[in-house]
Amino acid sequence: MSTKNITHTNQASNAVYGLGLLGAAVYYIQMATSFWAGVIGFIKALLWPAFIVYEVLKHLEL
Repeated sequence: MSTKNITHTNQASNAVYGLGLLGAAVYYIQMATSFWAGVIGFIKALLWPAFIVYEVLKHLEL
């Protein structure tokens, strides 16, 4: 018997993350005053979900 591993992905969440990444990158790069601030802004854009989760948990005092 052959066993196949089937992986399902939620493409809607991938699209939301991608749009959020794009929007955050544009925002942070527009606010940058130097090249390195733009680089840091792009890194922040990659990590934006972590910032949101941190702020929500801080707000909920968990």
